[in-house]
Amino acid sequence: MRHSEKRIALLDLLWEHEQAAGETWVVDGVPVQDQQRVVALVNEGLVELADREVRAELSARLSRPVRWAARLTSSGRDVHTYAHAGPPQPFGAPEPGPGEQLVELRPAQMDAVRVFVRLAHALATGPAEGLAERVRTAPFSRSDNRWWLCLTQQQITSVAYALHLHRLTNSEAEANAFARDYGIVCRPSPTTGTPVPVTLSRRTSNADRG
Repeated sequence: MRHSEKRIALLDLLWEHEQAAGETWVVDGVPVQDQQRVVALVNEGLVELADREVRAELSARLSRPVRWAARLTSSGRDVHTYAHAGPPQPFGAPEPGPGEQLVELRPAQMDAVRVFVRLAHALATGPAEGLAERVRTAPFSRSDNRWWLCLTQQQITSVAYALHLHRLTNSEAEANAFARDYGIVCRPSPTTGTPVPVTLSRRTSNADRG
């Protein structure tokens, strides 16, 4: 589990116990090992630990000793809210429908495709039908660092064109990686100069690595 995932998991734990208890301060249900990990969140300004005076007040109110208590700071609440504002974390890759293929896009590739979709009405060759909706609803896998999209062949070709535009204006890396992964790239036609999709053999695809 990455550090950011551990951070959110601890914030989730505190938030859930806070909501269950109906209290600002969390005093129960957090294992000792997690209490120790919370110190890192304190250092980041995301969590506040109760001082001796607050613990005494809590002990008096609960009629039992309270040796540890924590709560999210305003910044911690913002981070928790922000972490859950995007697409929900999927339990597994989505299942492609008939005529579809699962496509996994790196964050930089997805950023390029989002620009392409946003400029749809200004482009001579816009996104394939349905691509914008697939981009809008795509889940993100934090563990794989990939966006998951189930696309038709026409939509995959459209992604290749988006990365072709990105290649000519920003970086070649995203189009090269897509060519390696899915064996398709847009190149100018030798007769017309118009970009056309080219299906690559494995050998050609690997040659594009550089």
